[in-house]
Amino acid sequence: MSVIEKCTVYSRSRELKRSGLYPYYLNFSERDRGVARLQDGREVVMCGSNDYLGLSTDPRVCGAAAEASRRYGAGCTGSRLLNGNLDLHDHLEKKLAEFFGKPAALVLTTGYQTNLAAVTGLCGPGDHVLIDKRAHASLVDAARLSRARVQWFAHNDTQDLTRKLDQLPENAGRMVVVDGVYSMEGDLCPLPELVRVCREHEATLLVDDAHGVGVLAEGRGTCAHYGLMEEVPLVTLTFSKAFGSTGGAILGDEDVIEYLRHNARSLLFSASLSPANTAAASESLRILQEEPWRSEAVISKADFMRRELASLGYSIGAGQAPIVPIDTVDEKRTLMAWDLLIEQGVYVNAVLPPAASPRLRSSYISVHTDEHLARALEGFAAVRDQVLNDFFNSN
Repeated sequence: MSVIEKCTVYSRSRELKRSGLYPYYLNFSERDRGVARLQDGREVVMCGSNDYLGLSTDPRVCGAAAEASRRYGAGCTGSRLLNGNLDLHDHLEKKLAEFFGKPAALVLTTGYQTNLAAVTGLCGPGDHVLIDKRAHASLVDAARLSRARVQWFAHNDTQDLTRKLDQLPENAGRMVVVDGVYSMEGDLCPLPELVRVCREHEATLLVDDAHGVGVLAEGRGTCAHYGLMEEVPLVTLTFSKAFGSTGGAILGDEDVIEYLRHNARSLLFSASLSPANTAAASESLRILQEEPWRSEAVISKADFMRRELASLGYSIGAGQAPIVPIDTVDEKRTLMAWDLLIEQGVYVNAVLPPAASPRLRSSYISVHTDEHLARALEGFAAVRDQVLNDFFNSN
């Protein structure tokens, strides 16, 4: 089969579209403060966003982006190395390093490229990358592209990690790669145990904290939540969640960041982060520091929804983040529940394999009002009765 022929025989998305239960690439015509408007005019409570602090539509963030575009233009049209570096980039790096308590930071164009830079920039043939089985796809791709030997260890299982580290050649370079907060489960990595194991085996620990920064420990993330920021040599983050923009950054020692500035291919051979996105991320960081209530509010609202959904009989994950996954057993029920929730005015994410086991992924925002959450719970109650009743009766 040719590389084109496989596209012709691909049928999964077409089958979902024919069924009327295709849950992806839905068009939104408007978003604002916890709600969104679909292209057909219906308003939904947005319970499927990573905009945890509600900053992507904050007038101050949008204003900073607009002003940066007026001053610097719509794009940088080149790599940071050669002709796309701005004082905005350097300013944001300085502020990120100060806020997170790391010596240095490096800003990249996307979160995906950030993880590629951190792993492929430091690991290569002869090295070993050990990665949690539920780590983000960008980390998986980065490990594979590094040409290092890749091994997976069981999710949050430091004993399995230890066994695999024990089997490595004594002098081999080794990196352990985990998420701080796992995007589909909402659970945290066991960071104290990971730090201990990595120290004992002289392994470099990388924590992708895309879903922890801005949320945990007054916004400083998973490492600060555990009081272990100084013990983690590499932290990556993205601006597309709590920072309401796009882009990402690597936090680490000055020597590491300087090396990556000149060796990370996803930085060197890509156009730099746009002025608008850079300014938006910088303004979001400023607001986060001045308004810590946002981090507290999003955790409180997620905890409330976790309790209320459990009281309705839902099987949910026991996380500490704004992410609340809901077990929907199989693909058909996941799609039916997603569709009925849309009819009820509630938007969540329909997650299907291979991304994860079938589930609804709900997530919450600091600016959700009590009315928003009440509307969401009404929708979840209706879906529970119509779609999930057989599942709960059988258990």
